[in-house]
Amino acid sequence: MQLRLKRAIKRFDTFEDMKADEYAFWQKRPDHERIAAVSRLTRDSYGLKGSRSNVQRLQRTLVRIER
Repeated sequence: MQLRLKRAIKRFDTFEDMKADEYAFWQKRPDHERIAAVSRLTRDSYGLKGSRSNVQRLQRTLVRIER
């Protein structure tokens, strides 16, 4: 799945304003788009390190407990 985002140039007065806008943007995105973005960033970071992303890792168990 390829993420296609509209590009815009915004000017901010402070770094905090920029981060608040970025946070608001990602909060509006659906879960599957956020997960896809994280996956792509992970693959890109492995590529920058010259590592393979499909190496064996420790298995983790996920348990969800309802309150």
